[in-house]
Amino acid sequence: MSLLNQLFNRGIFGAKCKTSLNLAIARMKLLQNKRDMQLKHMKKEIAQFLQAGQEPIARIRVEHVIREMNLWAAYEILELFCEFVLARVPILESEKECPRELREAIASIIFAAPRCSEVPDLLQIKNLFGTKYGKEFIMVASELRPDSGVNRTIIEKLSPTSPSGEARLKMLKEIAKEYSLNWDSSATEAEFMKSHEDLLGGAKQIHRQDGISESRPSQQGYSQSSVSREAESLPAEATQRFQKLQAQNPVSKNMPSSKLTSASQAPPDTRRDQTDVMERARAALASADRATAAARAAAQLVNVSYGAPTPTVAAEGKSLNLT
Repeated sequence: MSLLNQLFNRGIFGAKCKTSLNLAIARMKLLQNKRDMQLKHMKKEIAQFLQAGQEPIARIRVEHVIREMNLWAAYEILELFCEFVLARVPILESEKECPRELREAIASIIFAAPRCSEVPDLLQIKNLFGTKYGKEFIMVASELRPDSGVNRTIIEKLSPTSPSGEARLKMLKEIAKEYSLNWDSSATEAEFMKSHEDLLGGAKQIHRQDGISESRPSQQGYSQSSVSREAESLPAEATQRFQKLQAQNPVSKNMPSSKLTSASQAPPDTRRDQTDVMERARAALASADRATAAARAAAQLVNVSYGAPTPTVAAEGKSLNLT
C-alpha cells in the first residue's frame, strides 16, 4: 500500500510541477514583451527631458528604467532555469534528495518566488519543492544561507537597493547616444559624485546648532541687562531735554504765579515764544512716555521668550503742571 501511495504522490508532484513550470515560462515571456515596450517609451521620455534641459527629472526617471531592466534580466534567467527543471522532472520524481546539478536552478526559483509578484506560478513551484524536500531546504535558499546555491546574478538583479550613481550616469549616456543627443553630462556627474554629507548637511548643521545652544545663556543675560539699562536711561534723557528747553526760556524758569499772569499780558511775539516752548515741553514728555512704554514692552518680550521673571521697570519723575 505504501508503494502505491509513493507512486501516486510521485505522479501528482510531476504533473503539478510541469503545469506550474509551463505557466511560469509563458507568463514571464509575456511580461518580457510588455516590459520591452515600456522601456522604449521610458527611454524616449528621458531623452526628451535631457534635450529640454530638465536633467533633475531625467536623473530620477533613469533609476526606474534600471530597475525595470534588472527585473527583465531576472525573468530571462528564471525562464531558462524553469525550462531546465521542466526537462528533468522525471529525475526529480525518481530521487528523494535534490540532484546536485539542479540545485542552483531550484534554489534560484525558490529565492525569486516571493520577489516576483507578477509571476504567482513561482510560488506554487516553491510550495511543491517545500513539500518534497522539507521546510529547511526552503529556508536555506530564501535566507541566502551558506551553500544555498542561489545564482549570483539573480541576487543582484532582484536586490532592493537603489542603483549607484555610476550606473545611472552610464544609463543616461547610453540613452543620449541611442537618440543622438549632444548632451553635456558635467552637471550630472558633479551631482552624482556628491557625498551624502554635502547633499544633506547633517553633521555641519548639527554642530552649528550645538554652538548656538551653548551661547544662548550668555546672550540671554546680555539682552536682559541691556534692556533694563535702556529702560532706566530713557526717562533721564527726557528730563534733560526738558531742562534744556526750560533753560532756553529764562522768562518761564523759576517764575512765580503773579509774574506768569503779567507775562500773559506781554506782547504777541513773546506769547508765541512761550507757547512754542510749552508745546516742545509737552512733546518731550509725550515722547518720554512712549519710550518708557516701548522699553517695558521690550523687556517683557525678552523675558517671555527666554522664560525669565518679568522685571519691573519704574520710571521716576515729577509731574509737571503746565498752564
